[in-house]
Amino acid sequence: MEVARILKDEGYLSNYKVVEEKGKKTLRVFLRYTPDRRSVITDLRRVSRPGSRRYTGKAGIRPVVGGMGISILSTPRGLMTGQSARKAGVGGELMCEVW
Repeated sequence: MEVARILKDEGYLSNYKVVEEKGKKTLRVFLRYTPDRRSVITDLRRVSRPGSRRYTGKAGIRPVVGGMGISILSTPRGLMTGQSARKAGVGGELMCEVW
């Protein structure tokens, strides 16, 4: 749910909500589109995987696609974007990159 919150705050999602169907909670995500009906999210790349975790320090957080995308990190202070992690001076597990 925190990843959806970050994507909504950054403008990649129009909305999200938790729906309970048949006793199970489901995260429903509403994508955002441009006026000519193209998706705002061009690509999403999962970086850290269960068999190959990728950790980075604050100096190793790079811009995604020349600054046109965002990276999402799991830090000791919670999930945050790469830019906010650099400002806070923390590193962590690089979960994914979105552009």
